[in-house]
Amino acid sequence: MAQRLADRLATARRRGFVGRQDELARFRSSLENEDAPRVVFVHGPGGVGKTALLHQFGWLGERQGRRCVWLDGRELAPVASAVVAALGAQIRGGPDEDEDPLTAIGEVPDLLLLIDTLEALAPLDRWLREELIPRLPDDALAVLSGRERPSLGWRADPGWRELLETMPLDNLGPADGRRMLAARGFPDADSDTALAFTRGHPLALALVADARVQRRSTVAPTTPDVIAALLRSFVDTVPSPDHRAALEACAQVFGLTEPLLAAMLDRSSAAPLFEWLRGLSIIEYGPRGLYPHDLVREVLAAEARWRNPDGHAAVQRRAAAYYRAQFQRAGGAAQQDLLLDFAYLHRDSSVLKPFLGKMGPGGTDADTLQATTATEKDRPILRSWVLAHEGPASADLFDHWTARQPQGFLVVRDEEGAPVGFSLQLAIEEMDDGDRRADPLAAEATAHLNRSGGLSGPETARLVRFWMDRDAYQDISRVQTFITLQFSRAYLSIPFLAWTFLTFRDPDFWADGCGHLDYHRIPSADVEVGGHRYGVYGHDWRSVPPLAWLSRMADREARPPSPPGQPPLERPEFAEAVRTALRDLGRADGLRDSALLRTGLANPANGTDRPAALRDAIHEGAALLETSPRDRRAFRALHHTYLRPAGTQQLAAELLGLPMTTYRRHLAAGIERLTDILWQKELDTRH
Repeated sequence: MAQRLADRLATARRRGFVGRQDELARFRSSLENEDAPRVVFVHGPGGVGKTALLHQFGWLGERQGRRCVWLDGRELAPVASAVVAALGAQIRGGPDEDEDPLTAIGEVPDLLLLIDTLEALAPLDRWLREELIPRLPDDALAVLSGRERPSLGWRADPGWRELLETMPLDNLGPADGRRMLAARGFPDADSDTALAFTRGHPLALALVADARVQRRSTVAPTTPDVIAALLRSFVDTVPSPDHRAALEACAQVFGLTEPLLAAMLDRSSAAPLFEWLRGLSIIEYGPRGLYPHDLVREVLAAEARWRNPDGHAAVQRRAAAYYRAQFQRAGGAAQQDLLLDFAYLHRDSSVLKPFLGKMGPGGTDADTLQATTATEKDRPILRSWVLAHEGPASADLFDHWTARQPQGFLVVRDEEGAPVGFSLQLAIEEMDDGDRRADPLAAEATAHLNRSGGLSGPETARLVRFWMDRDAYQDISRVQTFITLQFSRAYLSIPFLAWTFLTFRDPDFWADGCGHLDYHRIPSADVEVGGHRYGVYGHDWRSVPPLAWLSRMADREARPPSPPGQPPLERPEFAEAVRTALRDLGRADGLRDSALLRTGLANPANGTDRPAALRDAIHEGAALLETSPRDRRAFRALHHTYLRPAGTQQLAAELLGLPMTTYRRHLAAGIERLTDILWQKELDTRH
């Protein structure tokens, strides 16, 4: 039944596809000519028809006997392990089921690899370019599709310039636009008007056609945002409030199935509404169910949030309850899909968003930082950082683990591809007695794991043995934040993960941050290496599994900012809270637990939440210091330590050209003056 439905879906897509004859001809040439470029890069704005074109490419490839492998960036965490797992799920299944997917894909004959929504995998741009695509067979053809043109790494490399063909997509011409409208039952007499105000944008044309079906008339929008205006016009004409609720429900979730829709609307059956959604031009159908185009989703979700926040929250809670119930009954692979579904449901949570990325276009620091594997050329560089920050004993351990588990490296690179940070994550189950004798941290982490029941069956446990920013080491920095996000995303996608252990040189400094993420100090794992003391925090994923962890993070969004009856802060408490907030300012969601959230400084404005309002208040107070000549030196110390941190206090002092004693005096003055300004603002809100 599912296969017949898939066949009908493919046929309907081919029947509804219009235009793009030049692009189709160029692709046919690439299929037939082995000397043609082997990577096709389709790019264009949202809603212009990239996904529809890729479906046509896939159909043409299958007709020529190509083995099609389809990846959608919307469905993947932007980490290499998630992409490798998705590849493995599609190309395995024979006697070599345990073969490495990256090795196996290099042996697939007549391969056509299609990767859609590439902007969602932006942090992997370098990995795709240097690791995955070069492993494809010589006769393979890869098609990449995203909103942005190829990055400089593709365009500047002489090799890729020869093997890469770019296909920029624009709006449809008048003739193709008329054909698209006609295919959707739109009267030819009105097509000129529709083409004039949509300018041939395919998604806008689809909205016009759907709106015509609903109300038998078309009015040109008067606002410059054609998509949003058309969509709001369309929503106003749906048959009933139930249909509107179904449309808004579809915008909330990653993929909508009929049982999920029934659960979200609190109905015993939602079959008629589900069939209505399936018939809309603005709704796509994928392996995980129905979903609207990204631009449509953004407008629908925003409208639902402000129009009926209580109803929106209730629908979200029912979806979460449905996912939890399904999770208890699902197997390993299905559970990973449900984790993605649950995370996507809470993608706008200010607590979860930094750890999940946007799960759509881009990701945290996607324009400037990328996560890749380590090359032989990288390792001497990384070792030099370990030697500089931790000393010779740690450098020797770096050598040991490089030989034992080289696959555990993650290298953070800047926009020019230079390494700026790294981590080394070890699989504890792959350690032997020699490893534990060599590294006391490995021994203590293993001992704690064994005291907690050890591992059974396919379970795995990970020890983050090294992690650092090239310059800031383990101080707060954008590289540190990026590494943290990569860890969190990976931990949500590793099957059978039992424990993770994180190593810190200054564990006390990270106590609040680790506690916020439900990582707990393991005092028995404290060790000394090369004269430096290290501490370990751990999370037991068997006690608090990924879905429960996500729930815990999401539930923090709804916590009241101040418990009922709690008295206002007095001046000494307020001053201590300001110092803590400054230390936490550079952390992702570092202000989420700030005592200052109980104050008037955190009163939200312009749709922001309380932590964001508090962050703005701190920056505004600091800006007042900058405008005062007598406070300018204090402001500069504050600025380079907390607002735009140099990395360490030593680096901040060097940047300011000050001895440490003078720098510390200026910093103390800056904190005191900022506290005075914020305290006065707080008093003003109490009157």
